[in-house]
Amino acid sequence: MIKQSPLQLDFEKLWKEGMLDWHGKMPERMIDDELEEAFWAQSMKKKTYKQTDEYARKIYEKMKQHIPQNSTCIEIGPGWGNYTFQLHQDVKRLTLVDGSESVLAYLKQYFENDPNVQFVHSKWEEEQIEEHDVVMGVNCFYRMYEMNAALKKMNKLAKKRAIIGLTTGPIQPHYVQLDEQFGYDIKYPRRDYITIVNMLYQLGIYANCEMLKLEREYRYETKQQLYEAQSKKILSTRFDMAHVKESLKRFIVIEDGQYVYRYPFYAAIISWEPVR
Repeated sequence: MIKQSPLQLDFEKLWKEGMLDWHGKMPERMIDDELEEAFWAQSMKKKTYKQTDEYARKIYEKMKQHIPQNSTCIEIGPGWGNYTFQLHQDVKRLTLVDGSESVLAYLKQYFENDPNVQFVHSKWEEEQIEEHDVVMGVNCFYRMYEMNAALKKMNKLAKKRAIIGLTTGPIQPHYVQLDEQFGYDIKYPRRDYITIVNMLYQLGIYANCEMLKLEREYRYETKQQLYEAQSKKILSTRFDMAHVKESLKRFIVIEDGQYVYRYPFYAAIISWEPVR
């Protein structure tokens, strides 16, 4: 078999195919803006004051080295501010672009009287925005169908640097055991950072990609909660819960009366100097 070179593969097509669910259909949240807004409205209600994810601090420290001093910056899809609050301290002016009213309303309460923070309620693909020194987005591309256009827009509007962050695998290790030892079909990730790197390559952009190793932790009060939560990626219509218990056994520790599951994951930090 003659293998195709990277330039012969359509990586944007692979990205689009990866948006489909395991039945070949587009998930409702991908195409229904009201459903997406409802998701974010519920998510924002659960957040405490400036609550962010612990791993975000480590990712930002890696990204920060690509942000010139006194920069103007666009952040795409800021969510609950994992990177926004840190960015705000390091840039001269910050423009937050998000398609969710709930997200922007949540963030506005922290920057109400700050003239250096601008809020743009729009999908990234649709809004006309002026150039900034830096354009960045982390884990915000999941609903973007025309990814080549989204990447070209980042490249066009960034005067000095474009930065993409994506958290990535591997999948929880017990699922690999459920696949290899017990033969279950598993919901492995459908899209990943490497597809974006290859899309950029096909656009003539030779991006830098750094990998940062991190650790994820889940805590459960009961074994039942653990088993239910950690069997959701099994695609097989029927499975034996005894197999789930067996596959999890060596990965679980008990701390303070809780069942703790820790496993490694990574962040990919993709960055490039804009190509004109």
